[in-house]
Amino acid sequence: MKFVVDEMLGRSARWLRLLGCEVKYFKASDDKYLEIAEKEDRILLTRDLELFHRAKSRGLEAFYVEGEDEAEKLANISRRFNIKLEINTLVSRCPKCNSIIKRVGKVVVLNNVPKRAFEHYDEFWLCLGCGKIYWQGGHWKKINETLARAQELLKTKMS
Repeated sequence: MKFVVDEMLGRSARWLRLLGCEVKYFKASDDKYLEIAEKEDRILLTRDLELFHRAKSRGLEAFYVEGEDEAEKLANISRRFNIKLEINTLVSRCPKCNSIIKRVGKVVVLNNVPKRAFEHYDEFWLCLGCGKIYWQGGHWKKINETLARAQELLKTKMS
């Protein structure tokens, strides 16, 4: 599943990449978003009602994303597109640049991560596009809390 996401959904774009979706996100004109959606057969995600209606009138697949916070937005996107709200590092993409990430051994990251991270963690992932290195640090708890809340919202609205 491939998306193009307007500039109002930057955080959602990063979340979707973590969840394994291929997401184009950039700041551009509405016409450019429509062009990319059409040319590359991508689903347009937007919080701009006018852009949503323009996309639909052109026969493009588009989704108007509602929600007060990321958990609500993710639950709504997941409901519409049946996206699993779990991070699977085998399919996750770089939240920064959208490239594939690959698990690497500790020796590869030795001089490229903070000393404390190197000492406390054993699993690291390298973005094959931008070179950023990831690990399941202290922020991981907040990531899991957001996903758990989104899953709960999804269950609540489905019942």
